[in-house]
Amino acid sequence: MKRSDINRYIREAEGFFRINHFHLPPFASWSVENWRDKGDEINEILDCELGWDITDFGKGNFLKEGLLLFTIRNGLTGSRKYPKPYAEKIMISRENQLTLMHYHAVKTEDIINRAGGRLSFELYCHTEDNQLDGEQTVIVARDGVRCEVRPGEKLLLEPGESISLTPGLYHTFHAENGTGPVMIGEVSFVNDDHTDNICLEPQLRFPEIDEDELPYRLLVCDYGKFLRE
Repeated sequence: MKRSDINRYIREAEGFFRINHFHLPPFASWSVENWRDKGDEINEILDCELGWDITDFGKGNFLKEGLLLFTIRNGLTGSRKYPKPYAEKIMISRENQLTLMHYHAVKTEDIINRAGGRLSFELYCHTEDNQLDGEQTVIVARDGVRCEVRPGEKLLLEPGESISLTPGLYHTFHAENGTGPVMIGEVSFVNDDHTDNICLEPQLRFPEIDEDELPYRLLVCDYGKFLRE
């Protein structure tokens, strides 16, 4: 991804959050210079990978296959220093912008349509060889109400609605065409994007970046490059 495109998408996201009256923590608006003025007091942000995050899954077409995220809080598995057992994210999915099919081996998560358009899900159980199970009925909770859906059946969330995803449940989602982008909340167990994402097809979780201009905001994958060189 080009850094100029990443910068533009983040600026657009900031505007979308403002319109929907969602306030990010102060470090969301720090410049690179602000980050470099800090010391050990920001180690939790760096170590737990809080902050801006964007992915095109290594496919090279963010508007078709991608997701923009901001991790607000997180712990670190097995850490006494950062013992939080939970995480929270806010995300933006554009119309027909797919988050590719994946499941989590450990993490349970609630995905919430916080505002905007309609959020469309497809769900599958997985087979022993980590493929889609086209036969097994999927059982999920929607805002505490148990429901059954057929494998791959479209499940729609209106603003205010949520779904609970348990480990091993394949899922893909996008903002439904014609309804507008969706602001998505995630409340979950500790998030580990390095080891806990099991993907149906090969993909890259963090983007390869063409540095055609300076960063407007640092991404979590930038911390090692810009702050811990």
